[in-house]
Amino acid sequence: MARVGGRNSWIAVPAGLICAAVVAVLVWMALPMVPVTVAWAGDMLRNATTPRPAPSSEDTAAGRALAGEPVDCRALYSPSLWNELTWQGRTILDQAADPPPTDVAALTEVLTPQVRVSCVWTDRAGRTVATSLAEIPPDAPALAEAALRGQGFACASGDGAIRCTRTQGEAVESHVMRGGLWLASLERAWHPDDYGARVERSVFG
Repeated sequence: MARVGGRNSWIAVPAGLICAAVVAVLVWMALPMVPVTVAWAGDMLRNATTPRPAPSSEDTAAGRALAGEPVDCRALYSPSLWNELTWQGRTILDQAADPPPTDVAALTEVLTPQVRVSCVWTDRAGRTVATSLAEIPPDAPALAEAALRGQGFACASGDGAIRCTRTQGEAVESHVMRGGLWLASLERAWHPDDYGARVERSVFG
């Protein structure tokens, strides 16, 4: 067999043995994770194929908020949107009872909300996405719609809700008032796909 010029067997053989040893060590270290990976894949397949009943209104974040039950940030997001936000890398979630996020300064004074939970996501670039769920008086939606239209928001009514949205520079602000609740979201430079509509579906069902 013809030898390849420039290749030294005294170096090639030990190098090959070292590479084989490294591969063997990596395989040995990965073996404990094989059952975990198989179980995870099986759970994912089962969850994807198992039919799930539609949640009742009491099972939603809106239902729990109106019933006086505790509501946290996890309750506001569907699993897919929650994963999308947390998989950004170095994402920080601040959960509090701060006033609903809005660039309309007087809106919280007009609506006098009782905040159930406020969630502010911040990514490593400093971009933020904030959402708040609060209870409001029965006459608040009409007052809010008038105030928001005056600030350049586009508002529409349907399905027992008033929805107002506005895009101003890198800020996207949306408000949903439905069934005695106010869902407010403000995106600053970070715009997850269809964020406001996805949060509304998760909260109200």
